Amino acid sequence: MALSGGPASWLPLKASTGQRLTVGLFLGGSLLGLVGTVLSLLDPGAATLLLPWGFPWGRFAVVIDPLSAFFLWLIFTVPALGSVYSLSYWRAAEHPDNSQRLGFFYGLLAASMGMVVIARDSILFLIVWEIMALSAYFAAAVEDDRPEVRQAGWIYLVATHIGTLILIAMFALWYRETASFALLTPVAVPLSRAGIIFVLAVLGFGFKAGLMPLHLWLPGAHANAPSHVSAVMSGVMLKMGLYGIIRVSGLLLQLESWWGWLLLVVGSISGLYAIALALSQRDLKRALAYSSIENVGIMAMGIGLALLGRASNRPELVLLGLGGALFHILNHGLFKSLLFFNAGAIIHAGRTRDLEQMGGLGKNMPVTAGLFLVGAVAICALPPLNGFASEWLIYLGLFKTLAAASPANLALAGGAAVVLAMIGALALATFVKLYGTIFLGSSRAPAAPPAHDPEASMKIPMFCLAFASIFLGLLPSLIAPLLEKAVRLWAPLLASGLTLAALVPQLWLTYVGSGIIIIIAGWACWQKILRQGKAVSRGVTWDCGYAKPTAKMQYTGTSLSQPLVRLFSFALRPGTLKNLTNLPFPGKSEMQNFVPDAVLERLVLPVFQRCSRFIPKVYIFQHGQTHLYVLYVLLICIALFVFSGIGGGL
Repeated sequence: MALSGGPASWLPLKASTGQRLTVGLFLGGSLLGLVGTVLSLLDPGAATLLLPWGFPWGRFAVVIDPLSAFFLWLIFTVPALGSVYSLSYWRAAEHPDNSQRLGFFYGLLAASMGMVVIARDSILFLIVWEIMALSAYFAAAVEDDRPEVRQAGWIYLVATHIGTLILIAMFALWYRETASFALLTPVAVPLSRAGIIFVLAVLGFGFKAGLMPLHLWLPGAHANAPSHVSAVMSGVMLKMGLYGIIRVSGLLLQLESWWGWLLLVVGSISGLYAIALALSQRDLKRALAYSSIENVGIMAMGIGLALLGRASNRPELVLLGLGGALFHILNHGLFKSLLFFNAGAIIHAGRTRDLEQMGGLGKNMPVTAGLFLVGAVAICALPPLNGFASEWLIYLGLFKTLAAASPANLALAGGAAVVLAMIGALALATFVKLYGTIFLGSSRAPAAPPAHDPEASMKIPMFCLAFASIFLGLLPSLIAPLLEKAVRLWAPLLASGLTLAALVPQLWLTYVGSGIIIIIAGWACWQKILRQGKAVSRGVTWDCGYAKPTAKMQYTGTSLSQPLVRLFSFALRPGTLKNLTNLPFPGKSEMQNFVPDAVLERLVLPVFQRCSRFIPKVYIFQHGQTHLYVLYVLLICIALFVFSGIGGGL
């Protein structure tokens, strides 16, 4: 996988043969990875490879255990489907300047993610983590001739390297407490230092996962990247941050309840604020990006619930919380990738991401409309699809905290169920807006090009993801054994005697989901029978008395969501751009509502702009004289020796 794009670099830029060769090699590597993952799960012990290397620290240590295997399923499936999708979406003949570069870094991104989840040495982990970060940058910023892509790329680079610096500090503290770079077995670290390690893990990995307010890079990068890259970044790469939090917290034997409260609060804020931002967007891919942050918040809530269960010796909370989070990680990777693939097909047909320029695409793109509907139902956690099955586990865990035997402080966690319900309601409103604005009504574009469903190489990956979303929604019991193995690995003493079958009526989900599908299919068949042989009358929609209605009289996505945006205006801080005239014979007037990202656009960027005024003053240290630079190095070395001596004395 890592070198799948290498051979194509020797072929002509516009040759489709090179792109097909890249996809073939990528699919072969993914298939081998899936086979290896299955074989490792069949082995009762973890597959381990420990080798020395030439670096002065650490060693080459990789392990495939049930937790790693769970993430490997996503890593070996979603990027593989994306590579097939790219055959029509990103043709080499249409993108000769960057198709080879994109294919190379796309493969490197997938391979580095696979190494991240099996690396069990701190130094190796940081190396592959940085490879993943850089390959994602080059894949997402492949259209670097566009200013907005360059800006999004720089924001991503700054954010991801701040997170990496925090992780370096975390692993340095881990080495100080354990005298080892190994990440193989849980270690009893003093609670005070364990708490610092956990906070550093949440901060460092939170940048990659997109937890608020560390999400600064995510909306721009997802919106401006090619759609199959956006699908991998949202569906898979964000989960590497959550994997890091789960892995590090599982390596710490001693913990406190505030760890769980921290993730519950951060997850609740991320989920609620992000879905409100998604509802207010008029850019399709930015709306999907904020929706990814919302789902990451839900996963963080599940991890927080599991940490509370470990701290209070409640194994059912551990199993439902972490099991629900892991299941939702898998499900989100499937239906969010489906939605980004759909977004690529929509943008490919309409040449715009602006929702206000869309409409009526359902008539000419019925397959895309149907697949988008599947993804929308799944992401809104509605039965019978997989989003409901995973969120239901987290709901049950939160309800369990309200039991009479629960301590009073633990019962407060039940309030997170209310937040989760609010998130679900806003998600439903968001995707009603998206589906209605894109596929229903008439086209709002002044001269919209004729749209059509994409080619087979784009539709097949979408059908696969839609089928998987339906399959896991109807048969969640099939994934339960792998979830239980991963949870027992994370908390072996607490969750060893429980099963999900004892806590969740999984067959009930199968029966109810099957019944819903049968009812919908029966109703559709009945409607088709009734319409056979009947003439279909066509006419304009309700026109409110206008003699000549136009597409501009339709509800836009902005107007549809405006009441809810106003409800959250205290946090969203919406604004209005006006260009109105009061002349007797006014010309063209404009008014546009917008909702900025308050953290990025009203806090971080203004701070950087103010700091940039003082940066030129730093040049006073740059004289171009070698002996001064040597002096700077000597002073820094002395300061480091003094600092290390003081630290050793403490």
